[in-house]
Amino acid sequence: MAFPHDTDIATLCINTIRTLTIDAVQAANSGHPGAPMGLAPAGYALWNRVLRFDPADPVWPGRDRFVLSNGHASMLLWSLLHLSGVRAVNPDYEVIGRLAVTLDDIRRFRQPGSHAPGHPEYHLVSGVEATTGPLGQGIATSVGMAIAQKWLAARYNVPEFAVFDYDVYAMCGDGCLMEGVGAEAASLAGHLALDNLCWIWDNNHITIEGSTRIAFTEDVVARFLAYQWNVLTVGDANDVGRIEHALGQFRATKGRPTLIVLDTHIGYGSPHRQDTAAAHGEPLGADEAKLTKRAYGWPEDAQFLVPEGVREHFAAGIGARGAQARADWNARFAAYRAQHPARADEIERMQRRDLPDHWDRGLPVFPADATGIAGRDASGQVLNALAQSIPWFMGGSADLGPSNKTTLKFDGAGDFQPGTPSGRNFHFGIREHAMAAVVNGMALSKLRPFGATFFIFSDYARGAIRLSALMELPTLMVFTHDAMGDGEDGPTHQPIEQLASLRAIPGMTLLRPGDANEVTEAYRCALQAKHRPAILVLSRQPLPTLDRTRYAPASGVAQGAYVLADAPGGDPELILIASGSELSLAVAAHGALVAQGVRSRVVSMPSWDLFERQPQAYRDRVLPPAVTARVAIEQASTFGWERYVGTRGAVIGMHTFGASAPLKALQQEFGFEPAHVVAVATEVLAAQARHAARTTTAST
Repeated sequence: MAFPHDTDIATLCINTIRTLTIDAVQAANSGHPGAPMGLAPAGYALWNRVLRFDPADPVWPGRDRFVLSNGHASMLLWSLLHLSGVRAVNPDYEVIGRLAVTLDDIRRFRQPGSHAPGHPEYHLVSGVEATTGPLGQGIATSVGMAIAQKWLAARYNVPEFAVFDYDVYAMCGDGCLMEGVGAEAASLAGHLALDNLCWIWDNNHITIEGSTRIAFTEDVVARFLAYQWNVLTVGDANDVGRIEHALGQFRATKGRPTLIVLDTHIGYGSPHRQDTAAAHGEPLGADEAKLTKRAYGWPEDAQFLVPEGVREHFAAGIGARGAQARADWNARFAAYRAQHPARADEIERMQRRDLPDHWDRGLPVFPADATGIAGRDASGQVLNALAQSIPWFMGGSADLGPSNKTTLKFDGAGDFQPGTPSGRNFHFGIREHAMAAVVNGMALSKLRPFGATFFIFSDYARGAIRLSALMELPTLMVFTHDAMGDGEDGPTHQPIEQLASLRAIPGMTLLRPGDANEVTEAYRCALQAKHRPAILVLSRQPLPTLDRTRYAPASGVAQGAYVLADAPGGDPELILIASGSELSLAVAAHGALVAQGVRSRVVSMPSWDLFERQPQAYRDRVLPPAVTARVAIEQASTFGWERYVGTRGAVIGMHTFGASAPLKALQQEFGFEPAHVVAVATEVLAAQARHAARTTTAST
């Protein structure tokens, strides 16, 4: 294909990105062409001239990170990954032979089996640093990545070896800056002086409904200056030199993150779609595509064209620069390993998501105690034990550390602040959504982070929690005040539907332990997962610590549910199932039923997810199919419990919101007392007897 003789290679590369986008969206009859068309020069400048990234090894620990927060512009990323020749990596973090994104993947954009999906997906496509799509999530996650780099550098860098010195870049759109999670994250990043973080704002003034003027007229520059950010403006998004200069200014700026305001034109080059909402989320159309290619000086009938010299230019740019940077890092790390073998071992374990040897040796074992200990207090002890055994285990709360009991208090724990980046306690402020996204970013950087708040406020964090499951990240969320234990605070603080809601997320392990030793075992389960997030839901009020010489060991938590107490002879006619703070209630009711001659069994079920992953034979031993008289007890919505109690069982739960009153009054009002459980169980048995009698009569 012939191009005008004065077409320079940079322009050729940029227009290749644009036309691949046009063709892919047109072929799929679906997608968002406008943003990649406007951002192509910035993508080219960052990737081929600045980014320290080796396409031959996209998981090299010393690489710069790039996050496409406006994930609908995914064709920008697929084009860059393809043209850069990024190699694929398997789940064991081993580089394999094929390209991460082939030209055929781009031809099959948004189609089954393609490695060019509609939005960036971590794990599916190598070179994608985070799953994005919900606007604002990418930039918030990038803050966690920048935090991780600061912490890693503080722990592992030594004067002669800068093991971790990478930067974090994120592209974002108007929507990312409108979303509250983006504002929360920007505020936190400014406070933490994350000078390794650069956001590039695609300031094209267009959203789906039209001009941003209809809803977004604030002074963004003033807002970010108030956040203590460095703000740079590039008025011409096609000026590659000015973009590269701005990126250089970012790297020279110390003590604050950088926002680059890039004044772009959505759908750049399209005669009838540029600067219109029509360029945002639909194909240009065959005729407009030809006109746009003509405006670029491109063969208008060419499809998925990568001109000669384009791939070679990327190979000479990011390919050569990245290979050299990785080789230098590998040599530096080899020397580091020789001089600092223990620290090098930690780094290598982190990259594999392995834990230190004997990491769980110091976990507490709690003695039997009828008065007991609150789940949150037991959790605090376990967290401190874990953090002392796992140097890269850390986290914090959304301003509720003293109440969540998540503060790490051992010598040297410290607070993560601008002047103390080695601290292990994180103060996220009252920013639940950003906290969860930051935790995702830290986990993507191979740390083992946790975030914490009251369980009711998990709703604020849910978007990022869902993405942790989608990305298969071993994040940990610690939620306290799991039911009505905070009594007088009333229904605004009493979670009802949250258990059912979070249990519904695929790939998420939710654990609601019923006593202190179950708390320990819940953490043991959560920390062993490499590709699965976990949520711990803990009580505010003390729960009796069960005597494990009388009851089954708490290690049964690993199976999700286990027989805690059984009928004499192990032949139950009734099964009581409970989680969390209701477990001791089930135990008390069991005692009363056995005294009445009822062959009762208590099943502790802290995790539906773990139980469902057990072999059918185990599940049938715990919940024998022949025993249909079952009662589940949980201070939450009854939704979902029918799978365990069946049509002849009963659920003692919540059918309304709670109320403001002391806990004991609430337990009495809503039926969470042993006598009520016994009454319901007795009725279930009576109903079963009546059914059996009717069945016998009918058969005779």
